[in-house]
Formats: sequence, structure tokens, C-alpha cells
Amino acid sequence: QVQLVESGGGLVQPGGSLRLSCAASGSIFRIYTMGWYRQAPGKQRELVAVISRGSNTTYADSVKGRFTISGDNGKNTVSLEMNSLKPEDTAVYYCNFVGLFGAGYADHWGKGTLVTVSS
Repeated sequence: QVQLVESGGGLVQPGGSLRLSCAASGSIFRIYTMGWYRQAPGKQRELVAVISRGSNTTYADSVKGRFTISGDNGKNTVSLEMNSLKPEDTAVYYCNFVGLFGAGYADHWGKGTLVTVSS
């Protein structure tokens, strides 16, 4: 089975920075995209950033200029550098991989890591 594990979440003050990381393991043959999503209390999960195999990136408007996504297909890892954090960034952050796995074409999710931005 494919497993994705996030790390790096925690408590940070407004204006601070945090780095999230995600590592995938299992039957991974080819990764097409790696991404980060988040879910704040009372809201649905939303896209934060995605990076393709060709290193093209897509960001939510709310995080443009503040967050940077990076990935390593060879290592099956993806990271999210978060700067100038705001209280509204508080959410559970999930990593997502889309690609070719043991069961075929699919996407997989991590269980999430909590980021709390507060004074």
C-alpha cells in the first residue's frame, strides 16, 4: 500500500515561517503531480499548491508570494515553505500525490498535519 506522511506542522506566530514535508512510500512507479491541500475549521478542503513532474507550479491566490512548493520525484517527497503566515492559514494541511501506483493510476492522501498561526 502507498502511504503519505506529513511532518512539520505546529504552532507559529503571525508573520512567521514554517516548512511542511511529505514523504511517500510503497508501490510508486511514476508521480505526475504532488500537492498540498488544507482544511480549516468549518470549511471544505482546498488546494494550496501543486507541482507537476515538469516542475510547473500552481498556487491558490491566497498564498501566492508567500508559499513555495518543491518536490523531488526521485525521493517521492514534496515540501511547502510557508512564509508571512497569517491566522487564516490555520488549517490541517494534507499532501497529495497523483500518479501511477501499484493499483494503477490513482491519487493518495496523507493524514494531515496541523498548522496553527496564532499569537
